Amino acid sequence: MADEVIDIGPSAATKSYLNVERVLNALRESGADALHPGYGFLSENAEFARAVTDLGCIFVGPDADTIERMGDKVNARRAAIEAGVPVVPGSEGRLDNPEAALKLGREMGYPVMVKAAAGGGGRGIRVVRSDDELVAAIPQAMAEAQAAFGDNGLYLEVYIENARHIEVQILGDGETVVHLFERECSLQRRRQKVWEEAPAVALSAELRSELCASAVRLARTVGYRGAGTMEYLYDPHRKAFYFIEMNTRIQVEHPVTEMITGVDLVREMLLIAGGAKLSMAQEDIRCDGHAIEVRINAEDPARNFLPSPGPIDRLQFPEGPGIRFDTGFYAGSRVPPYYDSLIGKLIVKDSSRAQALERLREALEQLDIGPIATTAPLYRTLTNNNDLINGEISTQWLERWLSEGKDTGAA
Repeated sequence: MADEVIDIGPSAATKSYLNVERVLNALRESGADALHPGYGFLSENAEFARAVTDLGCIFVGPDADTIERMGDKVNARRAAIEAGVPVVPGSEGRLDNPEAALKLGREMGYPVMVKAAAGGGGRGIRVVRSDDELVAAIPQAMAEAQAAFGDNGLYLEVYIENARHIEVQILGDGETVVHLFERECSLQRRRQKVWEEAPAVALSAELRSELCASAVRLARTVGYRGAGTMEYLYDPHRKAFYFIEMNTRIQVEHPVTEMITGVDLVREMLLIAGGAKLSMAQEDIRCDGHAIEVRINAEDPARNFLPSPGPIDRLQFPEGPGIRFDTGFYAGSRVPPYYDSLIGKLIVKDSSRAQALERLREALEQLDIGPIATTAPLYRTLTNNNDLINGEISTQWLERWLSEGKDTGAA
């Protein structure tokens, strides 16, 4: 928990966590030497990073110029193309108006994705299958992107059916770049990740090597410094991967990478930000076993994932070898009705995926949070689903499964 707390404003993000001046005032008041932006809010805002360094403080992450190039999804696509990394077919730049979007949508062929140029976390994204849907989606996506990231810029991409979401973790010191293998984040609801694994289930050794090498190549091209994630869509039918975006920050799901490599990513971020060179070479990094993370959210799966804010009277963490639970809550605390509904992350690791699934089942049985509803019952059900056990999933799998009225395991 925090040693010191500084009020940065009211609950509305636009008046607090997205208000650059208020965050900078807190930085001045604290006298801190460095600021770690976490994830979400201003973590990929180049102007914020520049303002932090202008104060004489260290921004724990890449410099503002790199964020402008790679944190912005449109600019990142351009950098990937320059580095020879395959990208999903889409717009070459930001969309200036609905007419230009309509013209491009017709040229690419539906379905297409309308995506926010800034930020991540599934916000500011719409899948559209017709002109009418595209016209309706643009103002919605712009408003959502503006509220979440303070930037309403959009672009278009072709929508790949039954794709798998695979991402590569990288570390760079401005000169040298290494990868820490890949994660699979295909289980998503409303384009937000709920279950992550490392390594990915569906990749051959040859494709894994090619994928990770492309991520290193792209990061090296921009002189990347800090921790970052290259995100890809994998088409299992064509056995091809496509770069979609880079996250110039730490990811929610970074613990699964830490579990299989033994590397403390946040520690490495701090060391690099302080001027240190990478503490490891590529040949020093090993992939050991299999790790799974599930996000425990304050939502009720039995009521269409209705938010469930409120007090936590009971909070029992699972314990044992290969089990980790990351949270900022404790018995007696309260889940607020603002921001993300994430309560904590349950991470398990074992020598194989099958054994990791069994360890996850055991850990979920130990986990007790109440009286608020959580998504834990959903994961108890999913750990026994044959498709998931066999790794036969995609980014659309969970939505389809839920739409069929499957039992989520909730009371």
